[in-house]
Amino acid sequence: MAVHKCSIIANPESYGGEYAQKIYDELKTNGNGFELNNVSINKFKDGEFKPKIKLNMRKRNCYFIHDSNLNPCEWFTQLCMINQALKKSSAQEIINVIPYLKFSRQDRKDESRVPISAKVVADTIGLYADRVLTIDLHNAAIDGFYSIPFDNLSSYPVVIKHIKEKHPEIINNLVIMSTDAGGASRAKAFAKKLGIDEIAVGYKSREKANEVESLKILGDIKDKNVLIVDDMVDTGGTLIKACESARNAGALKVYAYCTHGLFSSGVRKVTDNFDLFFVGDTVKINETDLPNVEVISFIHLFAEAIKRTSEGESLSELFD
Repeated sequence: MAVHKCSIIANPESYGGEYAQKIYDELKTNGNGFELNNVSINKFKDGEFKPKIKLNMRKRNCYFIHDSNLNPCEWFTQLCMINQALKKSSAQEIINVIPYLKFSRQDRKDESRVPISAKVVADTIGLYADRVLTIDLHNAAIDGFYSIPFDNLSSYPVVIKHIKEKHPEIINNLVIMSTDAGGASRAKAFAKKLGIDEIAVGYKSREKANEVESLKILGDIKDKNVLIVDDMVDTGGTLIKACESARNAGALKVYAYCTHGLFSSGVRKVTDNFDLFFVGDTVKINETDLPNVEVISFIHLFAEAIKRTSEGESLSELFD
């Protein structure tokens, strides 16, 4: 039986290109036969663009590393076009590696006459791609929207290792907190990995998206350190309110960890409220001089997941 070669594909002029290069460098050290293939994006004066894949894709397993820093409309359009280009180039298998899967918050019909946008993305990806690889999906149930295999990696083992090695003092007298009931299972999983029994949960009220009216905390956090965990930070309104509520409830120090740092209203507006803020590298942070922010890299995790996928090995072993 023929062994299919593997290609890492990305636009070298984007953050996805930086991410792909680092993943490729990790894979190259293990001698797994991966090649790095570039996608150029030619833009026209009217705003249209045309992607072009540089090297031959025929009969190759293609891991397309998409750029999570693109605005949502361009992100979605490029994803569709590059997937179709790979399909038309006779790729053996197309695997979309999407560090931050946009539109994931729109996972249900919460009012009349709105789309379930996460399902639209799933249907469109499924037209051309054969598999999706992402990390810390906003709602794990979105997996059910996909008709193709869907791997949702967990960042927690990487984050917990980072905290234990770099900041072991944080773990003492620590409570893991979720900003809302929807993230309680996420907080429980994180606490379990750390060997912590109790969690705290915030209950928030808001009139509209990104505007939190109030937040109350269920759980004992008085005279304890608090680590708030969430899958993403957008404007940061909920996180800021949670931090204020935790301090008002008697918390000693308040930390936070978010996988995807969107920071649409600025980084410091959010992070300056915390004693220390941990964030993943799925989205590039362009601001500098952030003394209380630590970026945790998932490059090795993605590289290992890609290697295991290419060799038909288990991904769940990464998190046991």
